[in-house]
Amino acid sequence: MNDFVGMEELLQDFLLEAGDMLSEVDSKLMDLEKYPEDSKLLNEIFRGFHTIKGGAGFLNATELVTLCHLTENLFDKLRNRELTLSAELMDVIFAATAEVRRMFGALQQSLQPSAAPADVIDGLKAALSGKAIAPVAKSAAPAAAPAPAPGASAPAGADGVDWEKLYNALTGGSDIVAQVGAKRDPEEIKQAINEEESTKKAFGRRASDVPGATVGRREGDVPAKEAKESTIRVDTDRLDQVLNLSGEIGLTKNRLTHLRSNIMQGRNDADTLRELDQSVSQLDMLVVNLQNAVMKTRMQPIGRLFKKYPRLARDLARSLGKDVELVLSGEETEMDKTMIEDLNDPLVHLVRNAVDHGVETVEGRIAAGKPEKSMVELSARQEGDHILITIADDGRGMRPEVIRNKAVEKGLITNEIANTLDESQCLELIFLPGFSTKDEISSVSGRGVGMDVVKTNIQKLNGSIAIHSEPGKGSVFTITLAILPVLILRLGEQSFAVPLSMVREILSVTPEQLQQVSGRATMVVRGEVLPVLPLAQLIGWEQSGSPEVGVLMQFGNNSFILSADGFAGHDDVVIKSLDTFRPKGVAGVTMSSEGDIVLILDIKELLSDVRGH
Repeated sequence: MNDFVGMEELLQDFLLEAGDMLSEVDSKLMDLEKYPEDSKLLNEIFRGFHTIKGGAGFLNATELVTLCHLTENLFDKLRNRELTLSAELMDVIFAATAEVRRMFGALQQSLQPSAAPADVIDGLKAALSGKAIAPVAKSAAPAAAPAPAPGASAPAGADGVDWEKLYNALTGGSDIVAQVGAKRDPEEIKQAINEEESTKKAFGRRASDVPGATVGRREGDVPAKEAKESTIRVDTDRLDQVLNLSGEIGLTKNRLTHLRSNIMQGRNDADTLRELDQSVSQLDMLVVNLQNAVMKTRMQPIGRLFKKYPRLARDLARSLGKDVELVLSGEETEMDKTMIEDLNDPLVHLVRNAVDHGVETVEGRIAAGKPEKSMVELSARQEGDHILITIADDGRGMRPEVIRNKAVEKGLITNEIANTLDESQCLELIFLPGFSTKDEISSVSGRGVGMDVVKTNIQKLNGSIAIHSEPGKGSVFTITLAILPVLILRLGEQSFAVPLSMVREILSVTPEQLQQVSGRATMVVRGEVLPVLPLAQLIGWEQSGSPEVGVLMQFGNNSFILSADGFAGHDDVVIKSLDTFRPKGVAGVTMSSEGDIVLILDIKELLSDVRGH
């Protein structure tokens, strides 16, 4: 069914622009709650609803127009000081924006959206007339109806599904408990935590347990599409760079075509061959630059994802009776668009976990001598060739012994294994499927679904997640993502990796090609004299034999040749940080496809040592 026949292009343009605008409105609403007297914010939010209403009018989306019109009128009164902002009024406004987003979901399905719930419309009208505002049902609350506890008997639902049987079918009943509990080696229990197969069993118990699933859905609602966006916004400077490189490649192609014609006519003198060599090298360099430029067009600031979470934290904190502020930092950190999309579900779980489990109630914080308002910080930063995302809270923290005892109580591990785990391994138990510190299942948590899903999704991104927690002070979850295309070199039996982005060419190196200039080895490449730096010398190894390959590398404005015994191709690797011990000049390690350890070189640090001498 399509209610927008002949208007598909207009509909898609509206959804793209209005979706971004609604996200901006949500973000500004969070700021408005902190600064209710800010007239600039009030005007910007008013214009946002007015613009969405105008676009909806073109599409004849009557119910969306009605909702936006009421909300627009409300902000008109607020900016004219005819109304005063309160927590109850903010609840009504947030409920209205949640309904607007639900209506966008219907539009994405090419269906006219159904009317907003009566309590939302009545709340807006009551606010406009200055009457007392009745509480609005939180249909967009990030929770679902309680599910039967594992092992508890539950009748078949109204839809005819026996959730207990479905749960046992998906999780294998108590098999996983027996499987994990039978292990005796603490390293094996860590492996069990990482096993993808066991973690997969946490998926699909109920639609509401799956990250990103729509919950609290009313009859007749149309869910928003979960499909990934097929569009991307690119900075014009980056597009200009791609166009310029494409033009230069076209000119080089024309030059090669001309040289080919000359060679076909029998002109193969030294000048023609030298020009051919130069043109091919130039084309090679331009293609590499074009590839890098195109890859950069997929890079997006992570702030576009982060801005979704303050509203999530605010709504959840209100439903739990907590006072929580989510602070964002590092929003300008850039990541690949696909990776940003795949991070959404894990970050939703971690933010919810921090608000639900991490921070205390207002009463609890006062009793602990803490400020009433809890602070949760979501930050991102780039360190070398990897991205660090942290979710930190100033809450109650986690006690390793409590987690260990709870895992034993739930039958996830045996007493024997529990006694062999250190504090760090105890904290990692929260990633086990079925683990929860809550005895009662609520609409927010208690099913033991969440952290195991987080770890699985992070591992799918070739990343890792670590926990640091201090009882009484708070917890920090750190996600490390490090994907790097590298060229793998061999020095003796050891493999080393250098960033592929620095590599321009691979050359053969013979003693006859090497020349000594001021006591240092050099090599002439297309008329340019370049220093040759043996890899063994850079890392302080004794050189055995003569290097056979050289890698023409460019670092900043400097070019040099890195010589080694051989190379083993290129690969996309994940950097594993060396936190406790990091040799100088080594950025991290990875594993080759054959299972060998590969040291990833920090070229900048190695070159600084050379310059220092």
